[in-house]
Amino acid sequence: MLRHTHIFVIVPVLVLMAGAAFAVESECEDCHAKLTPMIVKDFNRGVMSESMGCADCHGEGHTGMEDADKAELPTIATCQACHEDQAQRYIAGKHAKGSLAVHALPFSHGQPDAFIAGQRGCGGCHTMGLATQEDRKTPSREYYKYGMDCQNCHTRHAFSVAEAREPEACQTCHQGFDHPQWEMWSTSKHGVAYLLDREAKRGPTCQTCHMPDGDHFVRTPWGFLGVRLPEDDEEWMGYRTTILMGLGVLDAEGQPTPLLEIVKIGDLARLDAETFNAERKRITDTCGQCHSKSFWEANINAADEMLKEADKIFAEAINIVAGLRKDGVIKVKEGEGVYPQLLSFYEVDTAVEQHLYDIFMDYRMKTFQGAFHINPDYTTWYGYAKMKQALAEIKELDHQMRAAASDG
Repeated sequence: MLRHTHIFVIVPVLVLMAGAAFAVESECEDCHAKLTPMIVKDFNRGVMSESMGCADCHGEGHTGMEDADKAELPTIATCQACHEDQAQRYIAGKHAKGSLAVHALPFSHGQPDAFIAGQRGCGGCHTMGLATQEDRKTPSREYYKYGMDCQNCHTRHAFSVAEAREPEACQTCHQGFDHPQWEMWSTSKHGVAYLLDREAKRGPTCQTCHMPDGDHFVRTPWGFLGVRLPEDDEEWMGYRTTILMGLGVLDAEGQPTPLLEIVKIGDLARLDAETFNAERKRITDTCGQCHSKSFWEANINAADEMLKEADKIFAEAINIVAGLRKDGVIKVKEGEGVYPQLLSFYEVDTAVEQHLYDIFMDYRMKTFQGAFHINPDYTTWYGYAKMKQALAEIKELDHQMRAAASDG
């Protein structure tokens, strides 16, 4: 592919297709206007087309049909050449660890290729980020077998800033089973106020709270696992120790396992007070732009309390399942401990363990995420009530399984 030439040719058909404000045709566009016309149109609708050509991102190796494989795929380094600050903050932040986290977790290696690498499952969203720690230091083209980054929010080939600033840009990944942030936000008063009058911007968007001033760091106080250390509340710390055992991060004696390193690398929890407090302040500083300190403190504290109440149920459920495993009612697989390995997600053999997985990945997530997104309906009916229902089912199955084991 070649850069835009200095020869300006008026091509009305191409201009119509591209929707460009000026009639410029490159040799790349001459071919791709026929092969991939919507890509040409998208590129020319964007600001980048005013000063850049295809070769700026794809290199000059590809010049015709016979050498299409020589077209380079852009990396973070490509974007970083012009967007240094955004790239650096992104690489340091949570989104850049998306691919690394899913490839490091034990469950991913037993999945079909299409599910992860083919991006038809977890790999569909967890294409973001660098696959290894070494890649994080020096972004390379090799890691892009797992996907691109900036284009997940700034959709190619327009790469629109305006698009990435709208909450819908987050919707593709942040919806559904374990993290329905789109549903929780859009049906909260914050979301409704924004969506009813976008021009007035009366309510905060995802970007308002999680990307203040365009900061691409994007990290939350509690993290994916909803766990922080240290914890001053002794009762809550007891629940949390059980949860860490259930996740396989601590063993039955409370000692760290190799999974702790994966949690650290994937940034799945907040493991020091300084990090948690810094991320909490980023959020509350935004709250303070509209609300008094007493108001946002009361709401933040209530959301924290809902997470504690969820952890109380979660810990009880973990102990019941661990008891079944300890007593041999559930056969423990080779290499596993007494506690269930919840970071293996749905790879379980019994209904009681499936209910525990639902508590972990579905109901608990909705309980505390709904609370922080100011959505009481999600916190109640999709979260807390479902946790109680699942716990009741786990208790009943515990009784039935023990009875069956004693009869056998």
